[in-house]
Amino acid sequence: MLGSLQPMLMVWGPQQITLYNDGYAAMCGNRHPAAFGHPFKDLWYDIWDGVEPIISAAYAGQGTSMDDIQFIMHRKGYPEETHFSFSYTPVRDRDGVVLGMFCACTEITNEILMRREQQSQQEKLLQIFEMSPSGIATLSGPNHVFEFANEEYYSMIGMGREIIGRSVAEAVSEVVGQGFIDLLDGVYRTGEPFASRAVPVELNRGPDGESQKRMIDLVYQAMRAPDGRITGILVQAQDVTERVAEQKHRELISHELGHRLKNQLAMVQAIASQTLRSAEDVSSARKTLSARIGVLSAAHDTVIQGGLGTSQVHKLVNQMLEVHDDPMASRFSVSGPNLRVGSRPSLSLSLILHELATNAIKYGALSAPEGNVNIRWRVSGDRNDRFELVWTETGGPVVMSPERVGSGSRLIKAGLAGAADSNVDIIYDACGLRCIISAELTSFQQEH
Repeated sequence: MLGSLQPMLMVWGPQQITLYNDGYAAMCGNRHPAAFGHPFKDLWYDIWDGVEPIISAAYAGQGTSMDDIQFIMHRKGYPEETHFSFSYTPVRDRDGVVLGMFCACTEITNEILMRREQQSQQEKLLQIFEMSPSGIATLSGPNHVFEFANEEYYSMIGMGREIIGRSVAEAVSEVVGQGFIDLLDGVYRTGEPFASRAVPVELNRGPDGESQKRMIDLVYQAMRAPDGRITGILVQAQDVTERVAEQKHRELISHELGHRLKNQLAMVQAIASQTLRSAEDVSSARKTLSARIGVLSAAHDTVIQGGLGTSQVHKLVNQMLEVHDDPMASRFSVSGPNLRVGSRPSLSLSLILHELATNAIKYGALSAPEGNVNIRWRVSGDRNDRFELVWTETGGPVVMSPERVGSGSRLIKAGLAGAADSNVDIIYDACGLRCIISAELTSFQQEH
């Protein structure tokens, strides 16, 4: 015992006298060397309630072995948490009488505290992953088996899926034919990360498992063992579908603003021409011209602000007439019921009406002296569940389908934002252009 490098001690005789080697002496702290040759209880008096049952069992002939026992010791003059792995073995004479106890032990306090710290760090990391606004998942092995996925990842692929312990090909089978397994294989094979923005993905995430197209910011990174071997892949994904759609909408509006700015001089010229042609004198012409340019400015502000609250169809039409029509010799005929329109469809409808009027002045019916425009709207459909507006031009030059689609036409054909089942048909009839705008009525009138 005295020659062993492992900490060992013997407790001998009825008085339980303690004998130990140098390895065990280090575990005694400030109580060495005074404890050597004295009763075992004098050495560990502060933890005797925990030690006494074990040593009594040994003296009764029953050995004890534990991988980890915890004590709060004062061996260095202050309380400290300690952990030991040990075995107590009875020592007998030739007749089998227990004379003492032998113990081989190892202090594992540092290992336990380090393991606890590692576990705490893992729990913190797991909590960070769970709280992440992005979807995070870890995949293991060459078959890309799910080990972990946070709540956001489940939300992205569709709640209710059982994915842990299953491969990507099994758990999210719809992505197999979209090339993502090949991407994962490449990262696992080479260790080179993959990152891409707004990747289109078809996912079966609808209420009844129907396919939905989503846009995902995606990162795949190889995870490695301490020896450098690739063991899995960390997946970071964020659904940016709404953000991409909003960005496209902003780009459309921005492009439209640029297009409208280019048309401002032509519109002002048309307004001035209409005003001066019908004005009785210079003073009234100045007043009318100022008012009409003010209306044009207000219409432009509406576009910039993105629409404010609900409106009425006839108000949007009248706003367009104030800019483009001459009240003294009107060339527009208007009819339709009093219908409410939500803020987003309101903005789209206002833009479309102004664009149609601008094109009519530049190229269509209003570019000719005898040309006219008829605007009528109604509630249509078998269930009276659709909004429909028809713009009809007559008396203008012969109409031909344009060779290319300009930004104005793209704006018109984009339809009514925020309205379900929106549709725009432009008919290039030789007698005059016709534009039919329709949408599902409830969403057309809903405030967004």
